[in-house]
Amino acid sequence: MKAFVYEVGEWKLKEMEDPVPGPGEAVVSLKVSGLNRRDLYIPGRIGPDKEAVVIGSDGAGVVSRVGEGVSRFKEGDEVIINPALGWMEQSAAPPASFEILGMPDNGTMAEKIVLPADQLEPKPASLSWEEAGVLSLAAMTGYRALVTRGQIEDGQTVFIPGAGSGVATYLIQFAKALGARVLVSSRSADKRNRAVGIGADRAIDTNADWKEELKDETIDLVIDSVGEATFNRSLEVLKKGGRIVTFGATTNDHIHFDLRSFFYGQYDLLGSTMGNREELRALLKLMEEKDIHPIVDSVYPLGDILTAMDKLENSTQFGKVAIRIME
Repeated sequence: MKAFVYEVGEWKLKEMEDPVPGPGEAVVSLKVSGLNRRDLYIPGRIGPDKEAVVIGSDGAGVVSRVGEGVSRFKEGDEVIINPALGWMEQSAAPPASFEILGMPDNGTMAEKIVLPADQLEPKPASLSWEEAGVLSLAAMTGYRALVTRGQIEDGQTVFIPGAGSGVATYLIQFAKALGARVLVSSRSADKRNRAVGIGADRAIDTNADWKEELKDETIDLVIDSVGEATFNRSLEVLKKGGRIVTFGATTNDHIHFDLRSFFYGQYDLLGSTMGNREELRALLKLMEEKDIHPIVDSVYPLGDILTAMDKLENSTQFGKVAIRIME
């Protein structure tokens, strides 16, 4: 089978042996996989001496083989992949055994993948292969940050700095479906317009004076994945007693903020990571009930994945970047 790997310091397309399912496992022949920002960081995390690792966390395809003891799925079933390995039940934090598919285990940028059948869910019939293939990681991340950790409620206002990411496009749609008012920011006028087009009530320029722009808003919840560049600005517009959820740090892992202002403001600071199987099933139900579709920015063949990675690196996409594995 063909696979896109990081091997001994190089990205490459490589021929690899077809996987074989063991007990409780299934082989999925992938149609579409989704590119995520974590894929770009793999070289820095595993170093230059690592043997071939197939990248990719998201994917959708058809079950082609099942191992002993698998009864929930059979050959020919259309499925999506849950990349949250080993996190099945709702909990305050992931279990110690939790991993995200695609590192260190082989991921979805390949013609086939083998994994525990418990990591599969039926593909929603309403979604195209491209939509299903980019679904899980970003949608789970957004749903947990917004619902489980952020505790968004009907009638509340959420502010999302950075409107163009895959997670942000899910956050906008989930929040609107749950009755919230949605505010976003972006440096790009095009992304601001597109964010409004998928449900945002208001989109402001990231470079604007947020306190002035949002002075008439009462913001109950901020969901931030940018880090240093936006964290303190977000606190300035958050209402006293409000909540800020962080799940990423694309600008810097380290921030400085005034602790006295923070505790006098009675703010809640909450960390969030990915999500579990219960949350994936809950968001799939929400998407079906509200007819929510993933926002697919562009689709590239597996052979052009480096071009797709450059697009993601430069943050020119709005929504998700899909990789077509097989027709």
